[in-house]
This record gives sequence, structure tokens and C-alpha cells, in this order.
Amino acid sequence: MGIFTRKNEAAFASAPIKAAAGSSLIGQFLNYSVTTDELRALSVPTVARSREMFVSMIGALELKHYTKQWTGERYEKIFLPTEPWMDRPDPKVTRAFLMGNLLTDIWLHGIGTLYITSRYSTGLPASFTWLPKANVTFNDQAGPQYFGVPRQVSFNGQSINPDDCLFFVSPIEGILYTGARTINTSLYLDAYQDKLARLESVPGYLQQVEGEDLSGEDLGELAASWASMRKDGNAIGALSRQIQFKEYATSPAQTVGDQRKYQALELSRICSVPAYLVAAPVEGASMTYSNASSALRDLYLLGVRPLLDLIEQTFSGPDVLPRNRFVEFDVETFLAESQISESVNTPIEESVTVND
Repeated sequence: MGIFTRKNEAAFASAPIKAAAGSSLIGQFLNYSVTTDELRALSVPTVARSREMFVSMIGALELKHYTKQWTGERYEKIFLPTEPWMDRPDPKVTRAFLMGNLLTDIWLHGIGTLYITSRYSTGLPASFTWLPKANVTFNDQAGPQYFGVPRQVSFNGQSINPDDCLFFVSPIEGILYTGARTINTSLYLDAYQDKLARLESVPGYLQQVEGEDLSGEDLGELAASWASMRKDGNAIGALSRQIQFKEYATSPAQTVGDQRKYQALELSRICSVPAYLVAAPVEGASMTYSNASSALRDLYLLGVRPLLDLIEQTFSGPDVLPRNRFVEFDVETFLAESQISESVNTPIEESVTVND
């Protein structure tokens, strides 16, 4: 070998070596939890549906591995074989599970965390596990706005080495903070709708139309007796001619229904999802066969793309891959396959002309 001949570097590192033990509670699932705010937010149908669409998209996206080469005019991507972790970051669970939960934490809280469970001999990560945000505490940043990568980290109260973690810090605050008021309003409306559903009769009031005016106490007892009889399942009520039952001119159920429709539209804005994808009422807009082909592209461009970009760029960092190595989600292939699948499944009546 000549003096000035440089030995070619291996494309991939050697077999993985186990990372430092870190917190003994990592992997002890009985100690894992979710926050009350998460449970409350995901109990709202529009929020839950938005999350389902985001998770289903990222779960179907494969990662591509590439390097950049300067052609004299621009950089050209040269694709490489993927590292094993790119196909299955955590060998114990599916890629869809890890990526979906990671994306959910970033979307809800503005930050997500993966713990490095093994490394290559080069020191670069070989596998990860997801740490729920509810169990991770950043002692140097309180949130909800994060100003950089955390350097003081605890998991279930135990300090862990931040160098053994990969942090996905979003430039967008989590919807649990930006949408707190909107989510609360939706929960109040849902609770009122539940109350209306438990009513024993049509909402209304009893009015005295004849005779000497009853006292407030007598009117209260009359109303309580009427409500009690209806609650017991009696389908027939009896009133004297002095008392009449009058139904409310405007139905509370209809009023709260209109309010909930508006809240669905507000939540679609908070969740960064086109309104028609979550069936939020928008005048003049609806899902049809003609625009369904662009639904996934709208979801990507108008909703989940900033989060996917964040994950791509974090995985492409120098603490994960060698210099001039990058990863990206194969979005175009996914969208192209979805359009082909949709054209195959188009109902026959949409493409057949019937002659009289």
C-alpha cells in the first residue's frame, strides 16, 4: 500500500455494543404513565382523529438514507443502504409504534425523547427506545417553550445522562398549551351534551296559567315532582288546568350542537389539520371522490410536515450519523402509492357512462 493511499472507510460501523445502563426505571412499563392533560385532549373526537391521521401517516413512511455530492452546480443525493435502526429503531417494537408515539409527544408537548439503548463501536446510536413525555422532566427548562436541547434530564425522578438521549425539540409549542382553552371549551360542551342526553323529557318549564299564584316553594316542589315522575320512566304525565308544560322555543340540544360544530372547526386549526379531513363543517367544502386524491397531500403539506422535518433533521444530526449522512421519509412514494390504490378502488359507477 502506498504511503499516500488512504484506506477506504467502512460504510457501516461494527457490531453494536451496549450503552450505559442509565436509569434503572427505563423499560419498567409499570412506571410509565400519561398526563391528565393528554387524556383530556384525546377524549375530544377531533383531537383524537387528528392524532390517528398523523400516526397512520408516519407509521407507513419508510426512512431513506443518503449522502450529498456536489456536481459543480448543485448538490445531488446519492442514496445508500439503510442502517438497521432506520428500519426498526427499537428492535422490541414496530417502527410505527415508536414513530407514532414520538410524533404524538412532539405534537402534544412540543418535545419528544428517545433513549439510546445500544451504540456502535464508533459511539453512534444503534437502537433506541421511546420515553413518554409524562415521565421525562427537564430540570433546566420548564416549558412549554423550549429554548434548546435539555442538559438536565430526569426520568421518573432519576437523573439520566442527556448524552444518552436524543431530543426532538419542536419550533412549535405543543397543542396542549396553544390549544388549552379550545380543548377545555370542547370538553365543557361535551359534558353539557351528556347532560342533555340524560334528560327524562323534552326540555321545558311548568307555568301556572290559572288560580292564585303559587309560592316559590310550591312551584319548586311541583317541578321536582314532575322531574321525578319522568325520571322513573313514566311516559304519561298529569297536570291540572291551572298548570301547563311548555317546551323551550329553542332546543338546547340544537344550540349546543351548533356550538360543537364550530368547536370542531377551531380544533382543526389548533391541530393543523384541514377541516374537511376531520369532518369539521366548512361552507362549500366537503370530501368527494374528486378531491380525495389530494387529501393525504393536504394532510402532509398543511399538517404533519413540520413535525416530519423535525424528526428527519434530528436523526440526521452528527450525534446520530457520520458527517454528510442524512435520512428522510419516503413521502413521495407513499403518496404515489396511495393515489394508485385509490384509483383502483374507485367505485364502478364513477367511471361508467350509462346510455339510455
